[in-house]
Amino acid sequence: MHPELLSLFLFMLGTGCSPGPNNIVASYSGFNFGIIKTLPHMLGVILGFTLMVSILNFGLINIFKIYPLLQDILKISGSIFLIYLAYKIAFASKINENQKKNPVKFLETFFFQFLNPKGVIVGIICVSTYVEKGINFVNHSIWVIGVSFLCAVISINFWTLIGKFLRKFATNEKFIKLFNYAMSMLLLSCIATFYY
Repeated sequence: MHPELLSLFLFMLGTGCSPGPNNIVASYSGFNFGIIKTLPHMLGVILGFTLMVSILNFGLINIFKIYPLLQDILKISGSIFLIYLAYKIAFASKINENQKKNPVKFLETFFFQFLNPKGVIVGIICVSTYVEKGINFVNHSIWVIGVSFLCAVISINFWTLIGKFLRKFATNEKFIKLFNYAMSMLLLSCIATFYY
């Protein structure tokens, strides 16, 4: 058992459930396409984030310490992708049949976890705070990776359900457009938090 399990869980749950790119896109997708069609996004977040924390845990964090410029490159790349995504969400026209089939692709979401500044920063803080080097390394690593997985499942489901719930109030095309604009603006505001 991890000696700081409660602290670890609360940290990961708090950061995982706070507004961020993954959660905002999950609400957007849940609102516009429903839960079933949001599953690729949800699985991409859960598996991608868990793998990213695992990779950080087993060595990438040391590379970031040696080459901090890599973190800046990831932050800028992630920001550019989010601007593109915000544009697509804000100016999405009526949902055509093709979009209904595949609103958010699994691979895009999975690989975005490695460019998501919020996720990478949370992973770095988590690993550097809750994984002790030495005799407890493997035990702590298993707990950190397991809690990361669990909290990713909880947070992405929570935000998808929020989007699905808000769909009940979408009585006309204007409301849907306003919701999409709001999600787009929230996504853009996430970028500001990466730099300030």
